[in-house]
Amino acid sequence: MHRLLLLFGLLISGCGAGGDEVQPAETAQAAGPQTFMGREIAEVLESEHYQEGVDRPDRDVREMPARLIAALRLGPADRVADIGAGTGYYALRLAPEVPHGRVFAVDLAPALLDTVRSRASEAGFRNVQPVLGDVRSVNLPPESIDLALIVVSYHEFSHPEDMLNSLLDALRPGGRLVLVEYRGEDPTIPVADRHRMTEAQARREVESVGFEFIENLDALPQQHVLVFQKALG
Repeated sequence: MHRLLLLFGLLISGCGAGGDEVQPAETAQAAGPQTFMGREIAEVLESEHYQEGVDRPDRDVREMPARLIAALRLGPADRVADIGAGTGYYALRLAPEVPHGRVFAVDLAPALLDTVRSRASEAGFRNVQPVLGDVRSVNLPPESIDLALIVVSYHEFSHPEDMLNSLLDALRPGGRLVLVEYRGEDPTIPVADRHRMTEAQARREVESVGFEFIENLDALPQQHVLVFQKALG
């Protein structure tokens, strides 16, 4: 798979040219359950193949990042978390959309944090901040973000329930969680079944911790773009 997180059933990497690195609450990579709510948790891409996958030249064609980011309708001061940021593919595209806000690039691998930090510095972005997470938590302060974006990696989280609760805590009231996954309903998509999700399964899992489903943006030809919201009250 592409964009599958290094060590992620394990989550997360990011970068910052202008902010202090946020340290993890814990880094234990304890084995998680093999299934969650009837779904097989996918294996993680071998680390030696990870960067060549996320940096492959056809990503723009397959994932259409500009279309996805436009569909998010971000405000200039929004605080956004890219969960499973990898080498910064999305974090660096989100940064110019929130010039008065911040992008928290969250990942599990310090080596990837270094890559994103370097790329953000080269691009002149000072609003990208690294957050070193762990398999159970995104390690963000309570009610600190307006939107969390997870692109084609949630299905690999080794502790999905813990991660969802962590995201629910990190979002401000009314904040959005946007989950992007290859469509499990479409057998013609050339992606293994365990690396795809149906809308019904994704909703079942995310809603189970208290998120409200808002809409499927239908913005991409091969992936669901599912929007959930944290309650206002």
